[in-house]
Amino acid sequence: MTHHQDATDGDGALNEQVSGCPMSLTGTRVGLDIAKEVTHLRDSGQLARVTTAFGQEATMISRYDEVRAQLADTEGFQVGPVPSPQVLIDAGFDTENVRRRRLVGNLIMMDPPEHTRLRKMVTSWFTSRRIERSRPRVVEIINAALDAMEEAGPPVDLVSMFAKTVPVMVICELLGVPEAERESVRRRASRGNDPSIPSTPLGELRRLGEAGWVTPELIAYRRERPSDDVIGMLLREHGPGSEANDITDDELVGLANALLIAGHETTTQMLSLGTLALLRHPEQLALVRDNPEAVAGAVEELLRYIGVLHGGFIRMATKDTVLGDHKIRAGELVVPALAAANRDPNLLEDGDRLDVTRPPTSHLAFGHGVHFCIGAPLARLELREAFPALLNRFPNLRLAVPESELEFTDDTTVYALRSLPVTW
Repeated sequence: MTHHQDATDGDGALNEQVSGCPMSLTGTRVGLDIAKEVTHLRDSGQLARVTTAFGQEATMISRYDEVRAQLADTEGFQVGPVPSPQVLIDAGFDTENVRRRRLVGNLIMMDPPEHTRLRKMVTSWFTSRRIERSRPRVVEIINAALDAMEEAGPPVDLVSMFAKTVPVMVICELLGVPEAERESVRRRASRGNDPSIPSTPLGELRRLGEAGWVTPELIAYRRERPSDDVIGMLLREHGPGSEANDITDDELVGLANALLIAGHETTTQMLSLGTLALLRHPEQLALVRDNPEAVAGAVEELLRYIGVLHGGFIRMATKDTVLGDHKIRAGELVVPALAAANRDPNLLEDGDRLDVTRPPTSHLAFGHGVHFCIGAPLARLELREAFPALLNRFPNLRLAVPESELEFTDDTTVYALRSLPVTW
């Protein structure tokens, strides 16, 4: 990792002290811990040069206050101007086409005001009140996955049989993916564990579904068969021919894909890594299993402690600015280390310790500012239902292999477990 700390020379001008070579942003984790070097950089107030999963070099910020300030500043730090990764150019990709697919309709990759325009269209579907109506169906999906686990008999892979299945099926139903297509989507979601996909930036692009998940054909299908789901609502209220007529089919495809991918990847790994964390702490596991009143707080602590995203999405500084003690120059790419920031001593004194009885903190697991995860209420609902349901169905749940054999996929955007063999 290249790291630097701003210092002043004799004339009082800021300069940088840089040494070493950039390390991968995805190399900032060790099991469920933050790498010691990253912790040191954060606690000593230093910046670092890192390489993202797509091969882009960026400045990493890791202090809680700096990360929060950067995420809140949508004028000073924007995602739209970020150039296509050089690795795609070198591989001969049509980078303009890749960029168009990346940006059109994709809330994650958009800046205001376009981000605001599209987000408003789906906000009503992701309010806590609206999501609460989904609880009975979410419980059914969870129980069906647990039934399949029980029928398969131990040992089973918790990742593929439970952690991936539940979020994919929930978001597919909410969006309006036809039931006959959901198993196909679930299999595609499992490509993150496919050893045939190389651990390279190009492999990461493939893993995230280069061709897209929701297709124009699905939009056409839903146009012919009106439905009471997100895609059906967007077509009816905003699509071509509607009174508003303010979203194109390309934007609808991009928006639905962003919601689908974001709506299952992080929740999948929260279920996987969260279960591992609880298995490490039997007394805290028992609280989640046996005390319904403790579950909501436990989920917030797991969200903070796990930090399934290595970093927030890379953004470009649009002007010279200052974050904390650091001068950031216009044109500089900056990425926030969310997992490290969530354990910053400035947020709480003992952030490296899991404590499900801890009072809620203002963690950044769902981001901050205008890009705060729109699906947070849905993720919280799924986690609050899934953890106690799993632990009550299998009260003797335990690892089926030594923990040293578990493989973490730290070369992907979302920190993940390839598998979690369990028995009971």
